[in-house]
Amino acid sequence: MTRLIPLVNKNDHVLGNIAARIELVEYGDYECPYCGRAYPIVKGIQEQLGEELKFIFRNFPLSKIHPHAFSAAVATEAAGLQDKFWEMHDIIFENQKKLDTGSIIFFAGDIGLNLESFKNDIQQIQMTDKVNRDFESGIRSGVNRTPTFFINGYKYDGEWTEDELFQYLKSLLSASYTS
Repeated sequence: MTRLIPLVNKNDHVLGNIAARIELVEYGDYECPYCGRAYPIVKGIQEQLGEELKFIFRNFPLSKIHPHAFSAAVATEAAGLQDKFWEMHDIIFENQKKLDTGSIIFFAGDIGLNLESFKNDIQQIQMTDKVNRDFESGIRSGVNRTPTFFINGYKYDGEWTEDELFQYLKSLLSASYTS
């Protein structure tokens, strides 16, 4: 089994219960149609598992085939400086076909970001460095497509349809109750 490198740490954006027994990490690309399909599936699983799940998204922009993916990832990281990473993550996935600069700025305003700060932050090297570090960690972890999921530190090679992924996660919860 392929391990997640590095493990989830303070540099990651974590949504959900930090002490949850199930940790789901997605390496994703904001312009990838498969990641767009996975987005509502993950949302549904988050609703169903509630406090039992923490979700982490790491950037893996496939820039050669998705020209706006890298800048969209930088935008989410810049939004994170104003504690709005997840709001930007969501609005980008919900508007995946509109990722030009004007649309990204519009989204930033729509979620209540300070636009002057945001426009400055998206140009900071720290934001591109964070996206590049996520991408490099994906390479070290064996990511070769998006989305790629890791569950409790191990690469998940099963289907990521809602039924398959949810049932697998639920089986892990059942196993941990009997251990």
